[in-house]
Amino acid sequence: MSPAFGAMEVEHYSKGVLLEPFVHQVGGHSCVLRFNDKTICKPLIQREHQFYETLPTEMRKFTPQYEGVVSVSFEEDEDGNLCLIAYPLNGDHDNLENLDNSDCEPKSKLLRWTNKKTVLLENEKISKEWVRQHRKEEKMKSHKLEEEFEWLKKSEVLYYTVEKKGNVSSQFKHHNPWSMKCHQQQLQRMKENAKHRNQYKFILLENLTSRYEVPCVLDLKMGTRQHGDDASEEKKANQIRKCQQSTSAVIGVRVCGMQVYQAGTGQLMFMNKYHGRKLSVQGFKEALYQFFHNGKYLRRELFESVIKKLTELKSVLEKQESYRFYSSSLLIIYDGKERQEVAVDSDPEDLEDLSEESSDESAGAYAYKPTGSTVDVRMIDFAHTTCKYYGEDSVVHEGQDTGYVFGLQNLIDIIKEIRDESSE
Repeated sequence: MSPAFGAMEVEHYSKGVLLEPFVHQVGGHSCVLRFNDKTICKPLIQREHQFYETLPTEMRKFTPQYEGVVSVSFEEDEDGNLCLIAYPLNGDHDNLENLDNSDCEPKSKLLRWTNKKTVLLENEKISKEWVRQHRKEEKMKSHKLEEEFEWLKKSEVLYYTVEKKGNVSSQFKHHNPWSMKCHQQQLQRMKENAKHRNQYKFILLENLTSRYEVPCVLDLKMGTRQHGDDASEEKKANQIRKCQQSTSAVIGVRVCGMQVYQAGTGQLMFMNKYHGRKLSVQGFKEALYQFFHNGKYLRRELFESVIKKLTELKSVLEKQESYRFYSSSLLIIYDGKERQEVAVDSDPEDLEDLSEESSDESAGAYAYKPTGSTVDVRMIDFAHTTCKYYGEDSVVHEGQDTGYVFGLQNLIDIIKEIRDESSE
């Protein structure tokens, strides 16, 4: 395992770490959970795990840092709250001294983030009528939750007014509809399987939003093809249909999810994948414009950075022999909370106060930029990735992933169009 825990926290972690909802998940159907401030985790899929462990060096700056594997259990605490708890894998305890777990919650201090499950003690005298009423209420709650999910599916673009008092970032946890949907579904799946299985492997990955105060996140489904080589005929037909009915077939990219903080209106805006599938090419361009707009003006200072990184990624992928990144996504992230620009002749102490991160080359993606124009571009979701080096795959592809590269080039061109038109 790699650095997500600390020597002082070995005993702490061995008792279990509560996994909380990751409030900045805007797309995908796989549940993403918060392990600590700098680390998230998601269910381990063997193909994706293999990708991270054999990742080409030149691609590492464009993917989240892989930090190991944990065992996750579906449990109740002493008060009957349903929780997901992470434990070290068997034999991994000796490796925990390299990991930073200082901000994790141990099992003994579980936070209540799910509906409480009532525990009925045998020696309690509870009427049958009460039990029937309780079951009826639980059934109604379950039905209401399903209705809420259907409403969220239909409500493809949502706006929430941010309270002026309080931290903007903390309000994501109350409003992000996609994050809530994924976590409730994951809990439900694990609850249904609890009698047969209660141990799951999850992979630990870098939390790409951790350095942003108010992360604005765009999730783009990349490529002209989404189904993996191992897809069933039904799955294959379904994925082909989705591509043909969206911008994927035309420009090799479509919106899979988005969250933006619009400081001008004091609103959080969420767009889900169902809306993204319906967009025309012009609609896709307008969605990109909306992503880079803060409610007052277009964040033009972000364009050069994102174009540079997308161009560099395209160059890297053009050299990758045999890789196919089917159904993977590309994240573009920036801070909705703009930092104050610093004058060249500013006092050194002022500069030191503003910068908490190193600006040297070794900091890589974490290098500080005082203008607040730092943009991150990362590839995620590799459950259907294939490469000839994997060995066991029956289908072996040659050359670059032309569908993905095609999508990247079109994305670059559209962002350039927005930049040029906004400066006229």
